[in-house]
Amino acid sequence: MADQAPRRSGPAVRPPAPRPGSGKAAARQEIDPARQAAYEVLKAVRVDGAYANLVLPAVIRHFGLDARDAAFATELASGTLRRRGTYDAIIAACADRSLRKIEEKVLDVLRLGTHQLLSMRVPDHAAISTSVNLVRTKGTSGAGNFANAVLRKVSEHDLEEWITRVAPRKPPSRYAEVAFSHPVWIVDELRKAVGESELHAVLAADNEPPRVTLVARPGRSTVEELPGEPTPYSPYGVVLEGGDPGAVPAVKDGRAGVQDEGSQLVAAVLAAAMVEGPDERWLDLCAGPGGKAALLAALAGERGAEVLAVERQQHRARLVARALAGSPGVLGIVTADGTAPPLRAGSFDRVLVDAPCTGLGALRRRPEARWRRKPDDLFTLVLLQRQLLTSALALTRTGGVVLYATCSPVTAETDDVVSSVLQGRDDVVLEDARALLAQVPDCDGRLPGTVQLWPHRHGTDAMFMALFRKV
Repeated sequence: MADQAPRRSGPAVRPPAPRPGSGKAAARQEIDPARQAAYEVLKAVRVDGAYANLVLPAVIRHFGLDARDAAFATELASGTLRRRGTYDAIIAACADRSLRKIEEKVLDVLRLGTHQLLSMRVPDHAAISTSVNLVRTKGTSGAGNFANAVLRKVSEHDLEEWITRVAPRKPPSRYAEVAFSHPVWIVDELRKAVGESELHAVLAADNEPPRVTLVARPGRSTVEELPGEPTPYSPYGVVLEGGDPGAVPAVKDGRAGVQDEGSQLVAAVLAAAMVEGPDERWLDLCAGPGGKAALLAALAGERGAEVLAVERQQHRARLVARALAGSPGVLGIVTADGTAPPLRAGSFDRVLVDAPCTGLGALRRRPEARWRRKPDDLFTLVLLQRQLLTSALALTRTGGVVLYATCSPVTAETDDVVSSVLQGRDDVVLEDARALLAQVPDCDGRLPGTVQLWPHRHGTDAMFMALFRKV
C-alpha cells in the first residue's frame, strides 16, 4: 500500500541535538526549540483555528530556528496534523484510557512523539525522552509517566504493523479513515470523484509534504533567475530544492512568488482562452490572497490589458494589494462581495472565479482542513459557488470567457455547479479547457472539456477548471 512504509523511511530531517544538563532543570533544557515550535503550531491550530502553513513562519521566527531546525519543526507539525487520524487510533490502542479523557495538550504531545517514532528518522530514545520532558511542562502531575508508557508501547511496532493492527478491514471507508488519516465523509467524496481504483493513491498523496513551487511573473522575472528545476507543466514555475523561498531575490522583491503549479495553470488557462473582440479588461472576482491575480496581472500587462481584483474581506484585499504591488497590468482593487459587486454588467473580457470551496484538493498543504471541514459545509459553499459563477457571467460581455476554478475535486463543487448554472441558459456554452492544457496528461474532468488535476497524477493540488463563453 502506498502509505505504509517502515517508520525509519520518513523525511530525512535531522533532529535537533539534545541539550546538556541534569535533574528538573535539565528536563526543561532538553526541550529543544524545534519541538517547542511544533507544539505551539499544534496548539494554535487547536485553540485559535489557525492554519499551520500560515502560522509556521511566525513561530519559526519567534523561536529563532536555523534552517535545519525550521525544517524539522515544519515536518513535525505538518506531518503530525496529516497523520492525526492514524496516530489517534494507535495512541488509543496503547493508552489505559479513552482519548476523550486525555488532556488535549498532552494528546498533542503524544501525537508529536508518535510521528517522530513512526514517520521520522528520530531514534526511539530521543523521540520518547523529549516528548516526556515536553509533556511534563505542559500537563498535570503524572502526565510524564503516562506519556512515557504510551510512547514506549507505540515504539514496539512500525507504522505498517500498527495500521494492520488498528485499522478495521471493513467497511472500506472506515479502513481508509484510519490507514490514510481522512474522515470517512471525505473518503466517500474522494471515492466519488476519482473512483475506487485510485482512491488509496490520492489519499496517500494527501499525506506527502508538498513541494515548494515558485512562479516567475512574466515581464517582471524569468524562470531562469529562480533557483530550482522547472515545473513539468507550467512554463512559469520552478520547484525549489531547499531553503527559504522568501530569501530568493525575485520573491523578496515581489517579482516572483510562491504558488502551486496547479494554481499557475488556472491563470494560464484563462489567459490562453480565445476571446472574440477586444481583450483589455480582465477580472479576478475572488482575488484573495492574490497569487492568481498577480500572475494574471503580469500576463495581462504583456498584452496591454489590465486586471481588476475583487475581494470581499478587507484583510485579504490587503494581501491582494501587496501581491499586485509594482505590477503594470493592474486596473484596481475593489473590496466588495463578488456575488453583487458594484461593477457594470457585460464590461469584462476575461473573468476568473476562483471560488471559495472545501479545499479538499489541497490537504497536503493545509492538513488541518480535513479535521475542520464538515459535510454541512458543502451546502453553504455550493450555493455561494453558484452565485459567484452567475455573477461572473453577468459581468462578462458577449464573446468573453469565464473560468470557474476550485481547489476541490468534490463533485458537488465541480460538475454539479457547472451543470446547474448551464441549465436553462442559452447565452452560455461550455468551452474545451482541456485543449488548452495539451502538455498535461490524464487531466480530463468528468464533464467533457473540463480539467481535473490530481496530486497523485500531477504533483499539484487537485484543481478543477471549467471554461464558459458568453454567446
